[in-house]
Order: sequence, then structure tokens, then C-alpha cells
Amino acid sequence: MLRRLNRHPPAEGEHVLYRMQASQRAEGNPALEYAVAEANRRALPLLVCFCLDPRGEGRQARHLGFMLEGLAETGAHLADRGIAFLVGAGPPHEVVAALGEEAALVVADRGYLHGQAEDRALLAERLAVPLVEVEGEVVVPVETASQKEEWSAATFRRRIARHLEPFPAPQAQRAVRVRSADDGNHETLRLDRPDALLRTLGAAEDAGPAAFTGGLTEARRLLDRFVRERLGRYANERNDPNADVLSCMSPYLHFGQISPLEVARRVRAVGGTDAAAYLEELVVRRELSMNFVRYNPAYASPDCLPAWAATTLADHAGDPREYEYALADLEAAATHDPYWNAAQRELLGTGKMHGYMRMYWGKKVLEWSSTPEEAYHALLTLNNRYELDGRDPNGYAGVAWCFGKHDRAWKERPVFGKVRYMNARGLRRKFDADRYAARFGEE
Repeated sequence: MLRRLNRHPPAEGEHVLYRMQASQRAEGNPALEYAVAEANRRALPLLVCFCLDPRGEGRQARHLGFMLEGLAETGAHLADRGIAFLVGAGPPHEVVAALGEEAALVVADRGYLHGQAEDRALLAERLAVPLVEVEGEVVVPVETASQKEEWSAATFRRRIARHLEPFPAPQAQRAVRVRSADDGNHETLRLDRPDALLRTLGAAEDAGPAAFTGGLTEARRLLDRFVRERLGRYANERNDPNADVLSCMSPYLHFGQISPLEVARRVRAVGGTDAAAYLEELVVRRELSMNFVRYNPAYASPDCLPAWAATTLADHAGDPREYEYALADLEAAATHDPYWNAAQRELLGTGKMHGYMRMYWGKKVLEWSSTPEEAYHALLTLNNRYELDGRDPNGYAGVAWCFGKHDRAWKERPVFGKVRYMNARGLRRKFDADRYAARFGEE
């Protein structure tokens, strides 16, 4: 899906510029391939730039380190194609606008969060040349799937299914006509010194390094392992944290280090109920979260909740809580619940929490907070600080789900009202929760 973000007429220029942000890869990247095609058509070189903004709120070394690993690989792949990769530090609209002064065209990939949309809008105002946005982080473009915010996965599933047959085809990689990788005319930050770069960016170190390596090569290795060794058990065992059947794609999808279409096509080729169960998560649930943040401007606050959920939580806001924990207690995994503490330690230690435990984790914070608003703030803080895929539409939708978003009313009870409830007995019925707690117990 292409969209013009300003109305400037075609311009003469010395190059085409692709501002990479959401799609941090050199393969399976629609924005990059569009930029290559436009540069070839004009017989101009293509420059790709990436902006590291030191002003980023709450930027953790965990996230930036993972991202820099991926960017280093992306830069090498671009160089192999003859494309210069420029990494700059500063406000993106300033860095890109400066490079755009000599451009004939600027291309941007699409993000769905407020900050990403505002960034593109500001850049469109600053540039004196055309700015084209290309969508590449979904299987089905967001507005094609639905023109409004969807109530639930059930309503969204019916809409998006219409656009999955025939399944979207992969995009061919184009040869570059005019090389730019060898001219050496532009300054760029060194990606081979990540520690120094992290210090320059002032990255916070509340979280230690994650247990994942960034980049397309590692993403494909994990995807290959999933398809060969885990997919056949996915439908039956995906909600068991001890089974190790997950794909671990979420950090790579969050940073755009692998194309969601590549993942979907690889799994879809296997077929069967396990593939269908995985595609439900990858396509329906993940892209429902894109729908959520695209059409609900309050996605980062309780104001996003449906009226029934907001009303029932307000009705029970004054209910007594058996336990109450401050954010610092939650962060330190210092609660009375060994299963919750294990989930928090998994997050602290690895940068990723098992999806089923993530639901339980969120529900318990609602139960143990003095108000729903305090719980919402605590969950977003912990999610965005420690999850490698923090600040992702999936994360915002997942937190909102804990409070009733994309769900229905259930039996009324204290604190939760009619919002779905989860407890430790439910965990023990579903899997060996004590084994999970032992895996991530106190050291």
C-alpha cells in the first residue's frame, strides 16, 4: 500500500532517499524495493538512512543493543546490493530533512503508533520534495482489512479473511542500477562499536542484555527451528510455558528484522491445524492490534476500553484488595505469588515472557493495584521497559485485553467486575505451573 504524505511535485535531485524505521531489513522490505525501483527509474543512486534519536523516552540498552545487532546486518546486506546505509543521531525530521535537501524523492516505511505517524507528518511538512509512505509490516494493509476499529478478533477475522485468498505474493528483489555504497560522501555512525554508541545515546540499563541476538539471520534460524521442530505441537501445546513450542518471532517482527509475510508463507506452506493456529496469532491477532492502535487514539490508556469494561471496573474500583503492590515490588518480582514472580523473572532475564503467562501476569496486576488506572500504568511501564517487543501494537493491545478490550463480559466478581478473571488454579489445570516456577525461581 502506497500513500503520498505531501503534495510536492516531482523534483530534480542527486539521489532517492529511503528513511528506514519500521522495516529494519534489506530483504522482503516493500519500502526498500519501491525506493530501488524509483531510483532505477530516475537513474539515480539510492541512500538509506536510519535515525537514532537520543531523546527517546525510556530507551533501554536491552532494546537498542538488539536493534543495533540487526542494523549492522542490514547495513552489510545493503552494501552487498550497492546501497549506502547512513546512520545518524538526532531528531529524525531534522536528520532526514537535511539529507532530503538533495533528494528527488523520499520514501518512508509505515508505523502505526502515534509517535511514528507524527514523525512522518512532521517530515512531510519539512521536506520540499515528495514523500511516499509504503506499508510493509502487515500481511494485509490495515485500511484494506478494515475501515474502522474492530470490536473483537471474531469481527476482524471475518474481514481480513477476504484478503488472504489468494495469499499475498512475496516481492521480488530488484537489482540496483546506480551504486551508492562506494562513494563515501556521507558521514555515518559506526555500528561495529555498539557499546560506545549506547553510551552516546544515553541508553538506560535497568534491564540487562536480552537472551536473543538481533538480525535477519538469527530470525530465520529461529523460524527454521520452529517449522522443523515445534510447529507440529503448536496447536496443542502453545499455552504450556514448559513445552517450548513458540516461534520467538515477536522481537524480530517488532523491530522489522523479518517480514511478517515471509513468516506467514513459511508456516502456511506446512498446512494443517498447527499452521492454522499459528497464523491466527500472526495474522488475525497481531493485525487486530494494528487495527486497534490505528483507529483508537487512546490505545495507551484506559480510555481505550469499551464502555461495558470501563463501567464495570469503575463500579468495583473501591472493592477491597487482598494484596496490593507498588510498581517497585512488581518490578522486583516481590509478590506472594510464585507463578507471577516466575513470569516477571522470565521477563527480566530474557526480554520475553511466554504469551499465556503474559495474560496471567497482566490480570494479577489489575487484581493487586489500588485502582485500574494504576494497574494500567504499571503494566505499560513494565512491558515497555523489559519486553524486547515493548512499545508495539501487540503490547498495547495485550495490556488493554487484560482490562476487557477485544473481549466480552464474564461473571461479575470483586475488583474485576465483569472483566475476565484468571487465577493460579487455572494455571495448574492447564500445565505444570510449579515446574515453570522452578525454572525461573529465585537464585
